[in-house]
Amino acid sequence: MRRKDREVQNASEIRKILSNCKTCHIAMSDGGTPYIVPMSYGFEISENTLTLYFHSAFNGRKIDILKRSGSVCFEISHEGEYILSENPCRCGICYSSVIGNGRAVFIEDGTEKCLALNKMFKHQTGRDINFTHSQAKNVCVFKIISDDFTAKTRKAPNK
Repeated sequence: MRRKDREVQNASEIRKILSNCKTCHIAMSDGGTPYIVPMSYGFEISENTLTLYFHSAFNGRKIDILKRSGSVCFEISHEGEYILSENPCRCGICYSSVIGNGRAVFIEDGTEKCLALNKMFKHQTGRDINFTHSQAKNVCVFKIISDDFTAKTRKAPNK
């Protein structure tokens, strides 16, 4: 990371960034052509591993690509206030982000699918819902497992 002064290493701060964001952009390669999709997510983080959970239809370009190669890059970010300065080179936006590389893995086990859907729904809505196996069988659920991610933040200068 070039800007070490903006790096976030504290797990609770990374968890806070992930909790404050709702959309993850997943980038993949479709035969050498970049392809990116925004998706709602749920997550868990432990030690140096981040697991992101997603649900989708069973078919489509994204699913086809992930089945051929589960290698992905992801980006999660939150924009804040704009920073103004007399010097245009010092202007910018406050932000927090988590960016990383990982591997997409399809979840087939009904119990694990329900747990993943529970985490996603809780993250997106703040509500606890227990999905049933019959509900979970109607959607494709996958996770991205990453031990190669960084977090970064730019805060407003002290006023």
